[in-house]
Amino acid sequence: MLRQLYIPLSRYKPWLLCAPHPLAITMLLSLPSHNHPPPHATCVPMAITMSLCPPPGCLLVRNEVQHAGVQYILDSVVAQLVAEPTRRFIYAEVAFLARWWQLQDEATRDTVRQLVEQGRLELVGGGWSMADEAVTHYSAGLEQLGLGRGFLRRALGPCAPPRLAWQIDPFGHSRQSAATFAQMGYDGLFLGRVDHQDKAQREQRRELELLWRTSGSLRSPGSDLFTGILPNVYNPPTGFCWDQLCSDPPVVDGDSEENNVASIVSTFLDIATKQAEHYRTNHIIMTMGSDFHYENANLWFKNMDKLIAHVNAQQANGSRVHVLYSTPSCYLWELHQANLSWSLKMDDFFPYSDGPHQFWTGFFTSRPALKRYERLSNNFLQICSQLEALAGPAARDGPYGPGDSSVLREAVAVAQHHDAVTGTEKQHVANDYAKQLAIGWERCQLLVSNALSSLSGTKETFTFCNSLNISVCPLTEASSRFLVLLYNPLGRRVSWPIRLPVHGVSYTVTDPRGQPVPSEVVPVSIVTHGLRGNGIGAMQELLFQASAPALGFSTFTVTRSPHGHPRVPPVQPPVLPQPWDIHNEHLRVLFDPLTGHLKEIQNLAKNISLPVFQSYYWYNASVGNDESSQASGAYIFRPNSSEPIPVSVSKRISTSLVQNALVQEVHQTFSSWCSQVVRLYAGQPYVELEWTVGPIPVEDGWGKEIISRFQTPLQTRARFYTDSNGRQILERRRDYRPTWNLSQTEPVAGNYYPVTSRIFIKDKKVQLTVLTDRSQGGSSISDGSLELMVHRRLLYDDNRGVEEPLLEPGADRRGLVVRGRHLLLLDTVQAAADGHRLRAQELFMAPYPVLAPGGGPSYRPEQQRLQEFSALRRELPPSIHLLTLAPREAGTLLLRLEHQFESGESRNSSQPVTINLLDLFSAFTITSVQEMSLGGDQPLDAVSRLVWTPATGPAQSQPVAKLDPRQVTLQPMDIRTFLVHYEEPGAAPGGL
Repeated sequence: MLRQLYIPLSRYKPWLLCAPHPLAITMLLSLPSHNHPPPHATCVPMAITMSLCPPPGCLLVRNEVQHAGVQYILDSVVAQLVAEPTRRFIYAEVAFLARWWQLQDEATRDTVRQLVEQGRLELVGGGWSMADEAVTHYSAGLEQLGLGRGFLRRALGPCAPPRLAWQIDPFGHSRQSAATFAQMGYDGLFLGRVDHQDKAQREQRRELELLWRTSGSLRSPGSDLFTGILPNVYNPPTGFCWDQLCSDPPVVDGDSEENNVASIVSTFLDIATKQAEHYRTNHIIMTMGSDFHYENANLWFKNMDKLIAHVNAQQANGSRVHVLYSTPSCYLWELHQANLSWSLKMDDFFPYSDGPHQFWTGFFTSRPALKRYERLSNNFLQICSQLEALAGPAARDGPYGPGDSSVLREAVAVAQHHDAVTGTEKQHVANDYAKQLAIGWERCQLLVSNALSSLSGTKETFTFCNSLNISVCPLTEASSRFLVLLYNPLGRRVSWPIRLPVHGVSYTVTDPRGQPVPSEVVPVSIVTHGLRGNGIGAMQELLFQASAPALGFSTFTVTRSPHGHPRVPPVQPPVLPQPWDIHNEHLRVLFDPLTGHLKEIQNLAKNISLPVFQSYYWYNASVGNDESSQASGAYIFRPNSSEPIPVSVSKRISTSLVQNALVQEVHQTFSSWCSQVVRLYAGQPYVELEWTVGPIPVEDGWGKEIISRFQTPLQTRARFYTDSNGRQILERRRDYRPTWNLSQTEPVAGNYYPVTSRIFIKDKKVQLTVLTDRSQGGSSISDGSLELMVHRRLLYDDNRGVEEPLLEPGADRRGLVVRGRHLLLLDTVQAAADGHRLRAQELFMAPYPVLAPGGGPSYRPEQQRLQEFSALRRELPPSIHLLTLAPREAGTLLLRLEHQFESGESRNSSQPVTINLLDLFSAFTITSVQEMSLGGDQPLDAVSRLVWTPATGPAQSQPVAKLDPRQVTLQPMDIRTFLVHYEEPGAAPGGL
């Protein structure tokens, strides 16, 4: 039998800066009879694969920084595909394709559509970007995939949305991302990067292709995803690179003294034979291309045409290899036709290393300010989308100007790229990502103003205070009276602490019904005041607890008291030698009176007491000053010692105390560049740690990686737990991998994992959970301990493509100061999920305050002014989260509901829940509902997937049940997506 070889021509990868990953062509080696469309496809998908870079501000013209021009790649590739019908090409990232598409005439667009329909141009992946899988939140991942797939279907037709996920450059791969691909209907996933030890052992076992069971809660085979690991990441075999950026010799044939056909064919056949030893079928795949390739596609195609012809000619001499252009979907089809059973994988592909001391775990934390801005931006995008859906056309064209959510949507989608939110880009590129997000915020703020004006019935002068993290807001500081409108994007009522900078000493706050709300004026921390500089900003903040209804808003009126007595409590020193503690009705937190450090946390309701010592440390970063060593950099974390260095040089840290009826705070100063506020709000069942770190000093010649470490006596048996993209929870074991034998070479970096939203440790009875407000790296380096890396500043590059150290100079060039929050939850193991699931969702989809001076005119004559509004008839059950509410065409909305608990993690909340969609909303009347695939771009009953057989035996496929919108049941970890048709309300929605 002829051995089949598939060659995907691949150019790809956007590390070096914002430059696009070149296109990936898939050229497959296969029997001639296999050069047909996969029969399972209604039409043969043919697509381009492209990479992306930040939107308009991208450095496409900055050739002095990096030569890159995606438009020229597409121009050149399309021309070469038209010239020779046997050629194939694949393209992945949609953001650049969309920009290129806008510049093409209709004749070119028709040509591209024909190439797609013929299966000669295959779109793979389909996301707006090739998203990272470690530090991205699943909500943003869904958004960017839906955005990309929607564009492809509208612009290029029904054959364009891919059936293949193509994640060839992300630095490790998550189970939740794979679950998303499976639920979107993808037939398979191809990866480029897996740990070098994992890959070597899989090569020996011939398990480079496997079946990934992507969820412990969802049924298989629906949650199973065929996964293939490519042989050369995304590069061609050594010696076979024929781009203008390459130096390998071309194929020289004919009557020439430099004829090298015999040598090239012999080398190629040897490579193909050795590669085939690691794969199980008569088909193998080779990527042909790399970063920024195919700008002159003729070079690649001409040499590959020759390679194919000369290799296939050897069949006359007994060769068993046949080479042809093909695509990943055709290759996948042949694997499916082999009717084999495949090894099963249940965990994920983290952490990733490409050498004994090269663990790519630093990017879990790199550029923490950008990571936070991306997280906030997605939060605000969901609010913007919801209000656009609830207010309708009035949101887009109202008294504040044309509002638009698409700019922020595209900016957030681009920010998911694996060289964006990861922090693995040059500084000026990171600045550009932030700039594009800021532009998107401005357009969305107009939309939010229009929507709130329409829904509330008043034309207020809405103000968005974007600097509340450093206690700056001109309106609240100058005004004696103002309004706070708090919008809640969650499907349940929430209580949220509002902190606003003020210059007054006494204020009254009233709720939507005119009832007084308890409030306090508290001092701004010394650190906060120092961050602002030049005496800018108030010295105190007004604090009150605001409650907002499900999917709605509440309006609070704040008035400065003209003759109020000073209510700012003095900063109090700790009372020695008695134990120093703060407490509310749920928790008590004790501090060591001699050192000032956190000492113990008590859950009063559960009668749990856990000794907890918490402090800040740093790892000195390896410098990598010779070829045999490896430096820490934007990608790689490599400390020069397993023992971190305490930030505080003295045993006792400086502390102060603030106490009143609403909040109790202990302010801790560990050094001139590291401080923390330990805070308990009245009524809240968590401890808040608000940390401020930076500028990290590097004058001593050492880069530093800063951690917050918690030490407890819990017997954790080398186990700890981290989330997967903010959704699933995975068990981690120190110095262990579930599917291969690990030889640990880096005891710290080799045990770090991405923490998108939470990390916890537990024994048989007690669980300590830490929630994060952005993605960070985390671990448990010793039993009973837990640590999170919060900031890093490095002096050397790690030689993985950034080509500059991760210095982050900040606006004043002295180094970046970063502020963030950790929420601590202490509970029984049985009840812990009920707390951390809801609190993590609340932290991610946080309520948003919009301010106004008050006194605005009515929006419409005689329209009732609403002080409070909810778009839901009743709150959603705690286990159900409203994940997406976004407008589509006129009269239609995209709605996603999810069950946010896993099977068995909660006695009550892990049960199935049934929802009546027709009776869900009060803001509009639903007339019909169609269930869609997870991507929202095709009906669910139109999705058909290849079913694969795991080594454990086949699973039974479940038919799609007929939808009854009055009884929609969600099982644990379900996400169900609906296209909702509704009637516009005849009048403004009613209030509460």
